[in-house]
This record gives sequence, C-alpha cells and structure tokens, in this order.
Amino acid sequence: MVQELESRSMPRLLRALTILTALGFAGTLYLGLFAAGTDIQQGEVQRLFYIHMPSFFGAFTAFGLTVVGGIMALARGSEKWDKIALAGVEVGLAFALINLLTGAIWARPIWNTWWTWDPRLTSAAVMCLTYAAYLMLRAGIDDTARRRSFMSVYGIFAFVTVLITLFIIRIVPETIHPVIVGASPQNAQGSFEATSGVIIALVPSLLLWLTIMPITLMWHRYRLEDRLESLNRLKLKALSD
Repeated sequence: MVQELESRSMPRLLRALTILTALGFAGTLYLGLFAAGTDIQQGEVQRLFYIHMPSFFGAFTAFGLTVVGGIMALARGSEKWDKIALAGVEVGLAFALINLLTGAIWARPIWNTWWTWDPRLTSAAVMCLTYAAYLMLRAGIDDTARRRSFMSVYGIFAFVTVLITLFIIRIVPETIHPVIVGASPQNAQGSFEATSGVIIALVPSLLLWLTIMPITLMWHRYRLEDRLESLNRLKLKALSD
C-alpha cells in the first residue's frame, strides 16, 4: 500500500496542463494589468473585470462537470465519478468566491458600497451557499453508497442556481449590474464601452478560466481525494493488524 501511494507520479498530461495553467494565468494577468487601457470612467479598479467575469465562467465549467459526475455516478454507481463531482464543487466554489470577492472590491468605488442586494449579487451569494451546503451535507453522511446517491442528486439540482445567476439580469431587469453582451438596463452602473483593449485582455482570460484552469485544478483535487482514500485504507489495515 505504501508503494502504491509512492508510485502515483503526476501524469505527463497533468504536468503539461499545470504548466500551461500557470503560464496562462501569468499572461492573462499581464494583459489585464498592462495591455488593456485604463477605463475613462472607472479608473484602475475596472481591471478586476478580467478576473471577475472569467472566474464566474470557471465556476460554471466546474459546476457543470459536477452535474456530469453526478449523472454518471447515479448511472454506474461509480466512486470515480463521485470524486469528479466533489472536485467540481470544491473548485467551482473557490472560483465563485473569487467572483464575489472581486465584485465587492470593484463595487466599493463604483457603487459606493461593498454589497447591495442586487438580483445578480443575491443569486451569486445563494449559489455559493448552496454549494457550501453540499460540502457540509457530504461530510455528515458516513455510508458511501447513500452519500454518493444523495450528493449526486443534490449536485445536479444545485446547478439551477448557476443558471439563475447567469440569466437573472435578463429575467429581472431592475438591476444596477451591467449586461456584458447586449443592452444593459437603464439603471445599470459600471459599464466600460469606451475602454481600449478589453477584448485583447478578456478573451484569453475567459478561455483560460473556462477550460484549462478548472479541469487542471479538478484533476489535482481528484488525485488528492484518491490518495486520501488510499491513506485511510492503509490506516484501517494498520489498526486491524
């Protein structure tokens, strides 16, 4: 068992993805900080946008893979897919919290408040609490099969909060949050149509957070969970001897 733990070296593909993620993050951070122009109305704080928006879509990908993992875990009764679903929740929640935190920092100089019960902000907070509850409930269920089934269903239905957060601006137009694609509500605050270099800085960051970054982090989290399970089996074996 000890040899099994020691022999699990990082796959070459994961190592390549990790390097690509690190380089991509450094590159997109440079684009957001230096390549994009300073917003005429908002100033330097607008540069948070190049992390704020992509982090939500990174969470979207991770939570979406949680749905896939939940469906496959129910269909096949597989611990592998259950661990993928768990990795999706943890990575997605981290990204969602980054989205909330950068939004609060951005809101302070633009909206003159750290927080307001705007429809999108409220739905984003509910989304985070929903997935935090997933982790709490999972920790409270000891039976493996029961935990896998219950949390798979929970993870599938929890994705509704992600969709609501994504589309709520178009459902509830009474918002001060700007719409990125299409016309914003008249009372929206914080648009940056006149900012130069937005596309140059945004598109690479969006692609990175939407694809490579969540997959890479989920793979690392999956491997960690796999090792923790092996370690627990080793402990149980040592106690029974």
